[in-house]
Amino acid sequence: MPNRLTPLQRQPCRLLPPALVCPLGDDLVAIAGALFNGRRALVRDDAYTPGRPLPLGRVTASLPETHTWPPAHRSRNNQLLAAALERLSPTLDAFRQRRPRARIGVILGTSTSGIGETETALAARQPDGNWPASFHYQRHEIGSPACFVAEHLGLDGPAYTLSTACTSSARALASAKRLLATGACDAVIAGGADSLCGLTVNGFASLEALSDNPCQPFSANRDGINLGEAAALFLVTAEPGGIQLSGYGETSDAYHISAPRPDGLGAVAAMQAALDMARLSPGNIDYLNLHGTATRQNDSMEALAVAQLFGHDLPCSSTKALTGHTLGACGALEAAFCWLTLDARRLPPQVHDGKIDPQLPTLTYADAIRCDVTRVMSNAFAFGGNNIALLMERLS
Repeated sequence: MPNRLTPLQRQPCRLLPPALVCPLGDDLVAIAGALFNGRRALVRDDAYTPGRPLPLGRVTASLPETHTWPPAHRSRNNQLLAAALERLSPTLDAFRQRRPRARIGVILGTSTSGIGETETALAARQPDGNWPASFHYQRHEIGSPACFVAEHLGLDGPAYTLSTACTSSARALASAKRLLATGACDAVIAGGADSLCGLTVNGFASLEALSDNPCQPFSANRDGINLGEAAALFLVTAEPGGIQLSGYGETSDAYHISAPRPDGLGAVAAMQAALDMARLSPGNIDYLNLHGTATRQNDSMEALAVAQLFGHDLPCSSTKALTGHTLGACGALEAAFCWLTLDARRLPPQVHDGKIDPQLPTLTYADAIRCDVTRVMSNAFAFGGNNIALLMERLS
């Protein structure tokens, strides 16, 4: 590795305690309890697929009311974000007291934004083409989440939204690290949100990618994903110590619009790039959060990629069996699960039916054990062959 550090390698990138609203709950202690005990939080629901009840990861926590918000911001996606912001508020307030003149940016990821409200409006659209009075186009614009958060908090720093399907919010965290390294911001609110809606549920149904049962990542019996919703936010600062985002790697396969490249080379390259940025080797990693969607193709590709780079002994698991696949929010949500793993020094267990697919390369699936976990990696892979790996480590 080169002796001279790049700006990204020199720049501290501290991830302060995450703020989460997800199917496991909205309190970090409760979420950690569910995570480390491998408790699924899926409910059967046919709201989007009448006559076909599906396991869905719904947020059941109370969400803020929207009636005082500008019409352009009234969406469930922004409600999830507002609930997460309430939980982020103590961390943000404490930082502002330390740094009252800090420049704070907002970078979020989403794949749905407020499309659910547009679906409701479409159903009520008049034969003459007139939309309901409550309809507002901006609700479903991809840029809406970052604009909402910036306006909600009165921030005037850089604010933008990324939409690269299931890597969106992981890429928001990588972008936050870049903004800090350039000096454009002193801190960034980074993460993402996605809400359940007909577009995504029926879209994945049309791809024949949904399972009618709780998903089974890496099982011989896996037959598709479950979908979920969540909001996950971090305050990312240029401070040393704590839990750091030490590296990331981003690649693009350009192999297929929805299927992953079977040989996993793009995934391997992303994980290796994250290691290189952090100036670490595969043997330095204590745990790997798998993307682990429970589709035949994704799990096959990922198992091949992980075994190629890390061998067969690295503890790993997929948490999508617990929450469902939260799409644009999953990268930040699972980074938050990794943060909890580092903080609690405990591994999230692999949850499935126990029937490991013998056709997959052998991996070591994590048990819910306490251990001195110091460095973790989290994978996210998306449509179009968009890959990212985040590397996080506990420095104190």
